[in-house]
Amino acid sequence: MADREPHGTHQSKKAAASGWIGSALEYYDFFIYATAASLIFPQIFFPAGDPTIAIVASLATYGVGYVARPIGAFVLGHWGDTHGRKTVLIVCMFLMGFSTMAVGILPTYQQVGLLAPVLLVALRLIQGFAVAGEISGASSMILEHAPFGRRAFFASFTLQGVQAGQIFAAAVFLPLAAFMPHDAFLSWGWRIPFLLSVLVIIAGYIIRREVEETPAFAEEGQHGEVPRSPIIQAFQLSLGDMIRVACMALMNVIPVVATIFGAAYAVQPAYHVGFSESVYLWIPVAGNIIAVFVIPYVGNLADRIGRKPPVIVGAVGSGLLSFAYLYAISIHNVWLAILFSLLMWGVIYQGYNAVFPSFFPELFQTRTRVSAMAIAQNTGTTITALLPALFAAVAPPGSENIPLKIGALAFGITIIAAIAAATARETYRVHLNDLGHPDALPVGKPEYEQMRARSLADAR
Repeated sequence: MADREPHGTHQSKKAAASGWIGSALEYYDFFIYATAASLIFPQIFFPAGDPTIAIVASLATYGVGYVARPIGAFVLGHWGDTHGRKTVLIVCMFLMGFSTMAVGILPTYQQVGLLAPVLLVALRLIQGFAVAGEISGASSMILEHAPFGRRAFFASFTLQGVQAGQIFAAAVFLPLAAFMPHDAFLSWGWRIPFLLSVLVIIAGYIIRREVEETPAFAEEGQHGEVPRSPIIQAFQLSLGDMIRVACMALMNVIPVVATIFGAAYAVQPAYHVGFSESVYLWIPVAGNIIAVFVIPYVGNLADRIGRKPPVIVGAVGSGLLSFAYLYAISIHNVWLAILFSLLMWGVIYQGYNAVFPSFFPELFQTRTRVSAMAIAQNTGTTITALLPALFAAVAPPGSENIPLKIGALAFGITIIAAIAAATARETYRVHLNDLGHPDALPVGKPEYEQMRARSLADAR
Protein backbone atom coordinates (compact mmCIF):
# COMPACT_ATOMS: atom_id res chain seq x y z
CA MET A 1 0.00 0.00 0.00
CA ALA A 2 1.55 3.23 -1.12
CA ASP A 3 0.35 5.31 1.81
CA ARG A 4 1.93 3.01 4.36
CA GLU A 5 5.31 2.30 2.83
CA PRO A 6 8.16 4.77 2.36
CA HIS A 7 7.73 6.18 -1.10
CA GLY A 8 10.89 8.22 -1.36
CA THR A 9 12.80 10.45 1.00
CA HIS A 10 12.53 13.29 -1.49
CA GLN A 11 8.73 13.31 -1.38
CA SER A 12 8.68 13.14 2.43
CA LYS A 13 11.06 16.07 2.75
CA LYS A 14 9.22 18.05 0.09
CA ALA A 15 5.90 17.57 1.87
CA ALA A 16 7.44 18.55 5.23
CA ALA A 17 9.06 21.64 3.72
CA SER A 18 5.85 22.77 2.03
CA GLY A 19 3.88 22.22 5.26
CA TRP A 20 6.49 24.16 7.23
CA ILE A 21 6.58 27.13 4.88
CA GLY A 22 2.83 27.23 4.34
CA SER A 23 2.10 27.08 8.06
CA ALA A 24 4.70 29.75 8.81
CA LEU A 25 3.24 32.12 6.25
CA GLU A 26 -0.37 31.53 7.26
CA TYR A 27 0.25 31.78 10.99
CA TYR A 28 2.26 34.94 10.45
CA ASP A 29 -1.05 36.43 9.36
CA PHE A 30 -2.96 34.96 12.28
CA PHE A 31 -0.50 36.05 14.95
CA ILE A 32 0.12 39.59 13.79
CA TYR A 33 -3.55 40.05 14.57
CA ALA A 34 -3.05 38.47 18.00
CA THR A 35 -0.14 40.81 18.72
CA ALA A 36 -2.03 43.87 17.56
CA ALA A 37 -5.14 42.88 19.55
CA SER A 38 -3.08 42.97 22.74
CA LEU A 39 -0.90 45.99 22.07
CA ILE A 40 -2.59 48.31 19.56
CA PHE A 41 -6.28 47.69 18.90
CA PRO A 42 -7.65 48.79 22.31
CA GLN A 43 -6.46 52.33 21.56
CA ILE A 44 -7.54 52.67 17.92
CA PHE A 45 -10.63 50.50 17.32
CA PHE A 46 -12.60 51.03 20.54
CA PRO A 47 -13.87 53.95 22.67
CA ALA A 48 -11.15 55.49 24.81
CA GLY A 49 -13.34 56.32 27.81
CA ASP A 50 -13.01 53.05 29.76
CA PRO A 51 -9.69 51.19 29.35
CA THR A 52 -11.08 47.97 30.86
CA ILE A 53 -13.89 47.82 28.29
CA ALA A 54 -11.45 48.55 25.48
CA ILE A 55 -9.09 45.76 26.57
CA VAL A 56 -11.87 43.20 27.01
CA ALA A 57 -13.47 44.16 23.67
CA SER A 58 -10.16 43.97 21.79
CA LEU A 59 -9.31 40.57 23.24
CA ALA A 60 -12.83 39.44 22.41
CA THR A 61 -12.22 40.19 18.73
CA TYR A 62 -9.23 37.86 18.96
CA GLY A 63 -11.57 35.17 20.27
CA VAL A 64 -14.10 35.83 17.50
CA GLY A 65 -11.62 34.40 15.00
CA TYR A 66 -11.81 31.11 16.85
CA VAL A 67 -15.60 31.19 16.88
CA ALA A 68 -15.48 30.87 13.09
CA ARG A 69 -13.11 27.92 13.31
CA PRO A 70 -15.71 25.17 13.80
CA ILE A 71 -17.58 26.43 10.73
CA GLY A 72 -14.35 26.47 8.75
CA ALA A 73 -13.50 23.02 10.10
CA PHE A 74 -16.74 21.54 8.75
CA VAL A 75 -16.41 23.20 5.34
CA LEU A 76 -12.65 22.90 4.82
CA GLY A 77 -12.43 19.47 6.45
CA HIS A 78 -15.05 18.18 4.04
CA TRP A 79 -13.13 19.77 1.17
CA GLY A 80 -9.85 18.19 2.26
CA ASP A 81 -11.36 14.70 2.49
CA THR A 82 -13.26 14.91 -0.81
CA HIS A 83 -11.02 17.11 -3.02
CA GLY A 84 -7.60 16.49 -1.51
CA ARG A 85 -5.14 17.88 1.00
CA LYS A 86 -3.34 20.08 -1.52
CA THR A 87 -6.49 21.85 -2.72
CA VAL A 88 -7.75 22.77 0.72
CA LEU A 89 -4.36 24.18 1.75
CA ILE A 90 -4.32 26.56 -1.24
CA VAL A 91 -7.86 27.73 -0.43
CA CYS A 92 -6.84 28.41 3.17
CA MET A 93 -3.86 30.43 2.02
CA PHE A 94 -5.86 32.77 -0.21
CA LEU A 95 -8.60 33.39 2.35
CA MET A 96 -6.13 34.16 5.11
CA GLY A 97 -3.92 36.40 3.00
CA PHE A 98 -6.65 38.63 1.62
CA SER A 99 -8.50 39.04 4.92
CA THR A 100 -5.30 39.97 6.74
CA MET A 101 -4.34 42.54 4.11
CA ALA A 102 -7.77 44.11 4.50
CA VAL A 103 -7.19 44.67 8.25
CA GLY A 104 -4.26 46.89 7.27
CA ILE A 105 -6.51 49.35 5.46
CA LEU A 106 -9.37 49.55 7.98
CA PRO A 107 -10.45 52.96 9.28
CA THR A 108 -10.16 53.59 13.03
CA TYR A 109 -12.85 54.21 15.64
CA GLN A 110 -12.06 57.92 15.59
CA GLN A 111 -12.70 57.99 11.84
CA VAL A 112 -15.89 55.93 11.42
CA GLY A 113 -17.08 55.08 14.93
CA LEU A 114 -18.67 51.68 15.55
CA LEU A 115 -18.22 50.63 11.93
CA ALA A 116 -14.50 50.13 12.66
CA PRO A 117 -14.88 47.30 15.20
CA VAL A 118 -17.68 45.77 13.10
CA LEU A 119 -15.39 45.53 10.06
CA LEU A 120 -12.58 44.25 12.27
CA VAL A 121 -14.80 41.44 13.59
CA ALA A 122 -15.93 40.51 10.05
CA LEU A 123 -12.35 40.14 8.82
CA ARG A 124 -11.40 38.22 11.94
CA LEU A 125 -14.21 35.77 11.20
CA ILE A 126 -12.76 35.15 7.73
CA GLN A 127 -9.32 34.62 9.25
CA GLY A 128 -10.67 32.08 11.70
CA PHE A 129 -12.60 30.26 8.96
CA ALA A 130 -9.45 30.02 6.82
CA VAL A 131 -7.03 28.85 9.48
CA ALA A 132 -9.41 26.05 10.55
CA GLY A 133 -8.24 23.85 7.70
CA GLU A 134 -4.53 24.64 7.88
CA ILE A 135 -3.16 22.43 10.65
CA SER A 136 -5.35 19.39 9.90
CA GLY A 137 -4.66 19.64 6.16
CA ALA A 138 -0.92 20.21 6.52
CA SER A 139 -0.53 17.54 9.22
CA SER A 140 -2.45 14.99 7.16
CA MET A 141 -0.41 15.81 4.07
CA ILE A 142 2.94 15.38 5.82
CA LEU A 143 1.85 12.31 7.79
CA GLU A 144 0.64 10.52 4.66
CA HIS A 145 3.91 11.25 2.86
CA ALA A 146 6.15 10.28 5.81
CA PRO A 147 7.79 6.84 6.16
CA PHE A 148 6.69 4.52 8.95
CA GLY A 149 8.66 5.10 12.14
CA ARG A 150 9.31 8.75 11.29
CA ARG A 151 5.81 10.18 11.17
CA ALA A 152 6.05 12.28 14.35
CA PHE A 153 9.39 13.74 13.30
CA PHE A 154 8.18 14.78 9.86
CA ALA A 155 4.74 15.96 11.03
CA SER A 156 6.33 18.08 13.75
CA PHE A 157 7.58 20.45 11.06
CA THR A 158 4.01 21.67 10.65
CA LEU A 159 4.12 23.14 14.15
CA GLN A 160 7.69 24.27 13.77
CA GLY A 161 6.39 26.36 10.87
CA VAL A 162 3.62 27.74 13.11
CA GLN A 163 6.20 28.81 15.70
CA ALA A 164 8.33 30.37 12.98
CA GLY A 165 5.28 32.29 11.78
CA GLN A 166 4.90 33.74 15.26
CA ILE A 167 8.57 34.73 15.24
CA PHE A 168 8.11 36.49 11.90
CA ALA A 169 5.02 38.28 13.24
CA ALA A 170 6.78 39.61 16.31
CA ALA A 171 9.96 40.32 14.36
CA VAL A 172 8.03 42.67 12.08
CA PHE A 173 6.49 44.48 15.04
CA LEU A 174 9.76 44.75 17.01
CA PRO A 175 11.61 47.29 14.85
CA LEU A 176 8.42 49.27 14.28
CA ALA A 177 7.63 49.48 18.00
CA ALA A 178 11.25 50.17 18.93
CA PHE A 179 12.26 52.77 16.36
CA MET A 180 9.09 54.52 15.20
CA PRO A 181 7.70 57.45 17.18
CA HIS A 182 4.85 56.14 19.32
CA ASP A 183 2.22 58.36 17.72
CA ALA A 184 3.31 57.33 14.23
CA PHE A 185 3.24 53.67 15.24
CA LEU A 186 -0.34 53.99 16.52
CA SER A 187 -1.36 56.06 13.52
CA TRP A 188 -0.04 54.03 10.59
CA GLY A 189 3.02 51.96 11.51
CA TRP A 190 0.97 49.05 12.85
CA ARG A 191 -0.59 48.65 9.38
CA ILE A 192 2.68 47.63 7.71
CA PRO A 193 2.74 44.00 8.98
CA PHE A 194 -0.81 43.46 7.73
CA LEU A 195 -0.12 44.90 4.28
CA LEU A 196 2.93 42.66 3.95
CA SER A 197 0.50 39.74 3.73
CA VAL A 198 0.54 40.22 -0.01
CA LEU A 199 3.81 38.30 0.18
CA VAL A 200 1.95 35.48 1.93
CA ILE A 201 -0.46 35.17 -0.97
CA ILE A 202 2.24 35.10 -3.63
CA ALA A 203 4.77 32.88 -1.84
CA GLY A 204 2.14 30.52 -0.46
CA TYR A 205 0.58 29.86 -3.83
CA ILE A 206 3.95 29.26 -5.52
CA ILE A 207 4.94 26.75 -2.84
CA ARG A 208 1.71 24.82 -2.49
CA ARG A 209 0.88 24.41 -6.13
CA GLU A 210 4.06 22.32 -6.46
CA VAL A 211 3.08 19.81 -3.77
CA GLU A 212 1.82 16.43 -4.97
CA GLU A 213 -1.37 14.97 -3.54
CA THR A 214 -0.69 12.34 -0.89
CA PRO A 215 -0.55 8.65 -1.88
CA ALA A 216 -3.12 7.84 0.80
CA PHE A 217 -5.77 10.17 -0.60
CA ALA A 218 -4.97 9.17 -4.19
CA GLU A 219 -5.36 5.49 -3.30
CA GLU A 220 -8.71 6.12 -1.63
CA GLY A 221 -9.90 7.68 -4.89
CA GLN A 222 -8.60 4.77 -6.97
CA HIS A 223 -10.58 2.33 -4.84
CA GLY A 224 -13.69 4.52 -4.99
CA GLU A 225 -13.56 5.00 -1.21
CA VAL A 226 -13.59 8.80 -1.03
CA PRO A 227 -16.72 9.43 1.07
CA ARG A 228 -19.49 11.75 -0.01
CA SER A 229 -20.10 12.70 3.62
CA PRO A 230 -16.80 12.37 5.53
CA ILE A 231 -18.15 14.45 8.41
CA ILE A 232 -20.99 12.01 9.06
CA GLN A 233 -18.59 9.07 8.85
CA ALA A 234 -16.19 10.79 11.23
CA PHE A 235 -18.88 11.12 13.89
CA GLN A 236 -20.09 7.57 13.31
CA LEU A 237 -16.65 5.92 13.47
CA SER A 238 -14.52 8.19 15.66
CA LEU A 239 -16.67 10.21 18.06
CA GLY A 240 -14.73 9.10 21.13
CA ASP A 241 -11.38 10.07 19.64
CA MET A 242 -12.81 13.36 18.39
CA ILE A 243 -13.83 14.21 21.96
CA ARG A 244 -10.33 13.32 23.18
CA VAL A 245 -8.73 15.50 20.50
CA ALA A 246 -11.01 18.41 21.41
CA CYS A 247 -9.98 18.07 25.06
CA MET A 248 -6.28 17.84 24.19
CA ALA A 249 -6.63 20.93 21.99
CA LEU A 250 -7.50 22.86 25.14
CA MET A 251 -3.72 23.04 25.55
CA ASN A 252 -3.98 26.18 23.44
CA VAL A 253 -4.55 27.87 26.79
CA ILE A 254 -0.76 28.03 27.22
CA PRO A 255 -0.01 30.29 24.22
CA VAL A 256 -3.12 32.29 25.20
CA VAL A 257 -1.63 32.89 28.65
CA ALA A 258 1.83 33.57 27.26
CA THR A 259 1.09 35.90 24.36
CA ILE A 260 -2.46 37.24 24.64
CA PHE A 261 -3.48 37.75 28.25
CA GLY A 262 0.15 37.88 29.33
CA ALA A 263 0.85 40.66 26.85
CA ALA A 264 -2.17 42.68 27.90
CA TYR A 265 -1.34 42.17 31.59
CA ALA A 266 2.25 43.26 31.08
CA VAL A 267 1.78 46.16 28.65
CA GLN A 268 -1.64 47.78 29.05
CA PRO A 269 -1.31 50.88 31.28
CA ALA A 270 -4.47 50.01 33.24
CA TYR A 271 -2.70 47.02 34.84
CA HIS A 272 0.17 49.24 36.08
CA VAL A 273 2.88 46.65 35.34
CA GLY A 274 4.72 48.89 32.93
CA PHE A 275 6.53 46.60 30.50
CA SER A 276 7.24 48.53 27.32
CA GLU A 277 5.75 47.20 24.10
CA SER A 278 9.13 46.81 22.41
CA VAL A 279 10.65 44.93 25.39
CA TYR A 280 7.68 42.67 25.97
CA LEU A 281 7.55 41.63 22.32
CA TRP A 282 10.84 39.81 22.89
CA ILE A 283 9.16 37.32 25.25
CA PRO A 284 7.15 35.44 22.59
CA VAL A 285 10.02 35.82 20.15
CA ALA A 286 12.47 34.16 22.55
CA GLY A 287 10.00 31.41 23.46
CA ASN A 288 9.31 30.61 19.83
CA ILE A 289 12.98 30.59 18.88
CA ILE A 290 13.59 27.95 21.54
CA ALA A 291 10.52 26.04 20.35
CA VAL A 292 11.77 25.92 16.76
CA PHE A 293 14.81 23.97 17.96
CA VAL A 294 12.97 21.81 20.50
CA ILE A 295 10.09 20.65 18.26
CA PRO A 296 11.96 18.25 15.93
CA TYR A 297 13.75 16.64 18.90
CA VAL A 298 10.42 16.03 20.65
CA GLY A 299 8.94 14.69 17.41
CA ASN A 300 11.87 12.29 17.10
CA LEU A 301 11.41 11.27 20.76
CA ALA A 302 7.71 10.53 20.12
CA ASP A 303 8.73 8.13 17.35
CA ARG A 304 10.75 6.18 19.91
CA ILE A 305 8.69 6.22 23.12
CA GLY A 306 5.18 6.98 21.85
CA ARG A 307 2.85 9.94 21.50
CA LYS A 308 1.19 9.92 24.92
CA PRO A 309 4.13 10.50 27.34
CA PRO A 310 5.34 13.79 25.80
CA VAL A 311 1.79 15.12 25.57
CA ILE A 312 0.99 14.34 29.22
CA VAL A 313 4.27 15.78 30.53
CA GLY A 314 3.87 18.86 28.35
CA ALA A 315 0.34 19.47 29.60
CA VAL A 316 0.99 19.13 33.33
CA GLY A 317 4.38 20.86 33.28
CA SER A 318 3.37 23.91 31.27
CA GLY A 319 0.20 24.31 33.34
CA LEU A 320 2.24 24.48 36.52
CA LEU A 321 4.68 26.97 35.01
CA SER A 322 1.86 29.36 34.10
CA PHE A 323 1.71 30.35 37.80
CA ALA A 324 5.39 31.28 37.79
CA TYR A 325 5.21 33.16 34.50
CA LEU A 326 2.30 35.37 35.59
CA TYR A 327 3.92 35.93 38.99
CA ALA A 328 7.08 37.19 37.29
CA ILE A 329 5.00 39.73 35.37
CA SER A 330 3.20 40.79 38.55
CA ILE A 331 6.48 41.67 40.29
CA HIS A 332 7.63 43.65 37.23
CA ASN A 333 10.61 41.38 36.60
CA VAL A 334 11.19 41.27 32.84
CA TRP A 335 14.09 38.83 32.92
CA LEU A 336 12.26 36.38 35.17
CA ALA A 337 9.20 36.60 32.93
CA ILE A 338 11.39 35.79 29.93
CA LEU A 339 12.94 32.82 31.76
CA PHE A 340 9.61 31.29 32.72
CA SER A 341 8.23 31.96 29.25
CA LEU A 342 11.14 30.03 27.76
CA LEU A 343 10.51 27.10 30.10
CA MET A 344 6.71 27.10 29.92
CA TRP A 345 6.11 27.81 26.27
CA GLY A 346 9.45 27.29 24.54
CA VAL A 347 10.33 23.91 26.13
CA ILE A 348 7.69 22.10 28.21
CA TYR A 349 4.64 22.99 26.10
CA GLN A 350 6.37 21.51 23.06
CA GLY A 351 5.77 18.06 24.51
CA TYR A 352 2.22 18.56 23.31
CA ASN A 353 2.82 20.99 20.47
CA ALA A 354 5.38 18.90 18.61
CA VAL A 355 3.43 15.65 18.89
CA PHE A 356 -0.19 16.47 18.15
CA PRO A 357 0.37 16.91 14.35
CA SER A 358 1.10 13.19 14.19
CA PHE A 359 -0.97 11.95 17.13
CA PHE A 360 -4.26 13.58 16.12
CA PRO A 361 -4.43 12.43 12.48
CA GLU A 362 -3.18 8.95 13.42
CA LEU A 363 -6.33 8.48 15.49
CA PHE A 364 -8.54 8.77 12.38
CA GLN A 365 -9.03 6.92 9.10
CA THR A 366 -7.75 8.36 5.82
CA ARG A 367 -11.21 8.92 4.37
CA THR A 368 -12.29 11.13 7.30
CA ARG A 369 -8.94 12.32 8.64
CA VAL A 370 -9.00 16.02 7.75
CA SER A 371 -12.65 16.45 8.75
CA ALA A 372 -12.34 14.61 12.07
CA MET A 373 -9.15 16.36 13.12
CA ALA A 374 -10.27 19.81 11.96
CA ILE A 375 -13.62 19.64 13.71
CA ALA A 376 -12.26 18.21 16.96
CA GLN A 377 -9.16 20.36 17.21
CA ASN A 378 -10.92 23.58 16.30
CA THR A 379 -13.67 22.89 18.81
CA GLY A 380 -11.05 22.76 21.55
CA THR A 381 -9.13 25.81 20.37
CA THR A 382 -12.37 27.77 20.01
CA ILE A 383 -13.07 27.24 23.68
CA THR A 384 -9.60 28.38 24.71
CA ALA A 385 -9.71 31.41 22.40
CA LEU A 386 -12.61 32.79 24.38
CA LEU A 387 -10.39 32.74 27.47
CA PRO A 388 -8.49 36.04 26.98
CA ALA A 389 -11.69 38.06 27.39
CA LEU A 390 -12.74 35.79 30.28
CA PHE A 391 -9.34 36.23 31.94
CA ALA A 392 -9.58 40.01 31.57
CA ALA A 393 -13.07 39.91 33.09
CA VAL A 394 -12.06 37.60 35.98
CA ALA A 395 -8.86 39.54 36.64
CA PRO A 396 -9.51 43.11 35.44
CA PRO A 397 -7.12 46.00 36.08
CA GLY A 398 -6.95 46.71 39.80
CA SER A 399 -7.89 43.20 40.95
CA GLU A 400 -5.74 41.18 43.36
CA ASN A 401 -4.05 37.78 43.00
CA ILE A 402 -4.07 37.86 39.20
CA PRO A 403 -1.32 35.20 38.84
CA LEU A 404 -3.16 32.84 41.20
CA LYS A 405 -6.57 33.29 39.54
CA ILE A 406 -5.40 32.93 35.95
CA GLY A 407 -2.77 30.30 36.78
CA ALA A 408 -5.37 28.11 38.47
CA LEU A 409 -7.68 28.34 35.48
CA ALA A 410 -4.85 27.50 33.08
CA PHE A 411 -3.63 24.56 35.16
CA GLY A 412 -7.10 23.08 35.48
CA ILE A 413 -7.51 23.19 31.71
CA THR A 414 -4.16 21.51 31.07
CA ILE A 415 -5.13 18.69 33.46
CA ILE A 416 -8.20 18.01 31.31
CA ALA A 417 -5.91 17.77 28.27
CA ALA A 418 -3.57 15.38 30.09
CA ILE A 419 -6.45 13.08 31.07
CA ALA A 420 -7.68 13.01 27.46
CA ALA A 421 -4.21 12.00 26.25
CA ALA A 422 -3.91 9.31 28.92
CA THR A 423 -7.19 7.69 27.85
CA ALA A 424 -6.39 7.73 24.11
CA ARG A 425 -4.87 4.68 22.43
CA GLU A 426 -1.17 4.74 21.54
CA THR A 427 -0.56 5.02 17.79
CA TYR A 428 3.18 5.17 17.21
CA ARG A 429 3.63 1.40 16.75
CA VAL A 430 0.57 0.92 14.53
CA HIS A 431 2.00 0.59 11.04
CA LEU A 432 -1.15 1.09 9.00
CA ASN A 433 -2.92 3.53 11.22
CA ASP A 434 -4.66 5.69 8.65
CA LEU A 435 -7.58 3.25 8.85
CA GLY A 436 -7.68 3.52 12.61
CA HIS A 437 -6.92 0.68 15.02
CA PRO A 438 -5.99 -2.65 13.35
CA ASP A 439 -9.27 -4.11 14.61
CA ALA A 440 -11.08 -1.51 12.49
CA LEU A 441 -9.45 -2.66 9.24
CA PRO A 442 -12.04 -3.99 6.80
CA VAL A 443 -12.65 -7.73 7.06
CA GLY A 444 -13.05 -9.83 3.94
CA LYS A 445 -10.88 -7.70 1.67
CA PRO A 446 -7.75 -9.69 0.78
CA GLU A 447 -5.68 -6.55 0.21
CA TYR A 448 -6.14 -5.64 3.90
CA GLU A 449 -5.26 -8.98 5.48
CA GLN A 450 -1.50 -8.53 5.33
CA MET A 451 -1.96 -4.98 6.63
CA ARG A 452 -3.99 -6.28 9.57
CA ALA A 453 -1.39 -8.87 10.53
CA ARG A 454 1.49 -6.41 10.32
CA SER A 455 -0.39 -3.73 12.26
CA LEU A 456 -1.23 -6.11 15.07
CA ALA A 457 2.36 -7.31 15.22
CA ASP A 458 3.65 -3.75 15.42
CA ALA A 459 1.06 -2.83 18.04
CA ARG A 460 2.40 -5.57 20.31
